[in-house]
Amino acid sequence: MTTNQTNQNVYQKITDQIVAAMEAGAHRFEMPWHTSNPRPVNVVSGKPYRGVNTLALWVAEQLNGYASGTWGTYKQWNSIGAQVRKGERAATVVFFKDLERPVDEDENEETKSQRSFVATAAWVFNADQVDGYTASEVTPPVDKTKRLNQVEAFVAATQATIQERGHSACYNLTTDTIHMPERALFVGSSTSSATESFYSTLLHELTHWTGHPARLNRELKNRFGDAAYSMEELIAELGAAFLCADLGVAPSPRPDHAAYIQGWLSILRQDKRALFTAASKASAASDYLFKLQPQQPLEQAA
Repeated sequence: MTTNQTNQNVYQKITDQIVAAMEAGAHRFEMPWHTSNPRPVNVVSGKPYRGVNTLALWVAEQLNGYASGTWGTYKQWNSIGAQVRKGERAATVVFFKDLERPVDEDENEETKSQRSFVATAAWVFNADQVDGYTASEVTPPVDKTKRLNQVEAFVAATQATIQERGHSACYNLTTDTIHMPERALFVGSSTSSATESFYSTLLHELTHWTGHPARLNRELKNRFGDAAYSMEELIAELGAAFLCADLGVAPSPRPDHAAYIQGWLSILRQDKRALFTAASKASAASDYLFKLQPQQPLEQAA
């Protein structure tokens, strides 16, 4: 296999890894919580990863809800007395080896100074995937949210699996889990308090949760094709607004979701009934969640 073929294989693997994570919902956009993820660093050298490796590991952290930005190979974790847990999956990074080649005495100085590199893959694990490692203590943020008992009881009654860790909010269809940043990371925005931001975000992801094949089986690709993802986000946003109103959480329009506006506008221009469809499916999601409650706390409108 030539050097170029080796490079292309590694590049493709890294690209596929990032694309797969993006398709699973690990998009980066501004949200009303602390998202100042530090650069991923190597556990042994302490040096930050660079280039595409930074992006690949940031995506892996968000997709899996890792709270740590520390990474290392299996061998590196072992070298400091830590053990990667059985069954954990590695993320791929790439590094470049300088190829040594014989020097032709007839070459000019410019040609002699040229260097060749080959891309090589390495597999790394996050600190959240290992046992026996203790990170340096950091000062925890002050929790500015207030606990709304009615909403807490409503969410608990759904029995959805919710994990509070990391810096990303998303619903993972594969594992059927909702990932939320820790409550204390929510600081609010110009349009909502920390409390409103936390619960509107949670209810947004809970609306996504209703679309699982075992629940409402919300399949949008047949009608909306490539725009299905943006359509699902619109449904979740409307669902969160409906639930916030029903449960007494001040509605939070979340202008931070501006990254999706273009997608929504494109759908609405192409399909005039798309907004009605989104509102209908958002209402169905809300109804489904209320039916999971021990008793109907509110009269649902037809």
